[in-house]
Amino acid sequence: MAYRIVLTGGPGAGKTVVAARLAAESAGRLLHVPEAATHVYERRETRWDQLDTEGRRAVQREIYRTQLERESELARRGHASLAFLFDRGSVDGAAYWPDGSDDYWQSLGTTHAAELARYDAVIWLESCAAVGAYDGHASNPCRFEDAQMAIETGDALAALWAPHPRFTRVPASPTIEEKVARVRRSVEDVLPTGSPYNGGGR
Repeated sequence: MAYRIVLTGGPGAGKTVVAARLAAESAGRLLHVPEAATHVYERRETRWDQLDTEGRRAVQREIYRTQLERESELARRGHASLAFLFDRGSVDGAAYWPDGSDDYWQSLGTTHAAELARYDAVIWLESCAAVGAYDGHASNPCRFEDAQMAIETGDALAALWAPHPRFTRVPASPTIEEKVARVRRSVEDVLPTGSPYNGGGR
């Protein structure tokens, strides 16, 4: 069964860029799975801050379903020789649920523990807002948070994912190259030694 790694973190953490870069340089051993939330917001042509409370609940339900559908499809394909690098995971939605994380699990018919168990490892990336390099929605039109909100959202996500037994923090960096290098080391640390996606069989 393929190894599942989540890259999470607040807006401007570099998740999408880092995941794409690592997948591109992995010679097919890492598969980047794009963020479900961006897909849903683009399809609906809206953003979280443009929705009322019920609209936010509806969007988060759709994001959750989309995430699980993607994961199920990948499992059916049987990519046993790959590691999946997820741009966010199913736990992320709890940070955006209007009624708090406990209500999120209950509304979706799941539990915090069950969602954490979907993944083998979690790497949390600190937002570049922490080092004054945040560009708001300029690099992602679905993004609405200002720098302070980006940091606070990142902290909320860290708290939600921290109970995972293989949780790693990667601090903000002044350059994307430094962030990529740090996440690369973290990915190498969490992948099983000698596996096809961590140097084995080359």
